[in-house]
Amino acid sequence: MDDCIFCKIVRKEIPAEIVYEDDSFLAFLDIHPQGAGHTQVIPKEHIHWVWDVPNVGTYFEIARKVALAQRQAFNTDWILSKIVGDEVPHAHIWVYPNKNIADDIDDIKGNAKKIRKVIA
Repeated sequence: MDDCIFCKIVRKEIPAEIVYEDDSFLAFLDIHPQGAGHTQVIPKEHIHWVWDVPNVGTYFEIARKVALAQRQAFNTDWILSKIVGDEVPHAHIWVYPNKNIADDIDDIKGNAKKIRKVIA
């Protein structure tokens, strides 16, 4: 979709701190983080609702991969996730560590680097 901000990120028309990418999915840091390393996990295809993503099992495995990397990168067991879908009309799963982590939530580049360093 031409005017979708997440589609523009997929097409690399808008810069983003990407922490994971494959042929079907992309994970990048949110520019208005709820916690250090707050990541949006999206399908590259424009699909409005998470529940309509055809390979939803793979999608959730990638969200899990991001969460496990965040646990290690930010030395916490408390990783939160959220699926609402009304903020941007493109399927997305929020994955983010607890707000009480001492790391700077506004250090988007530094937090992306921490996640990329440990994501498998």
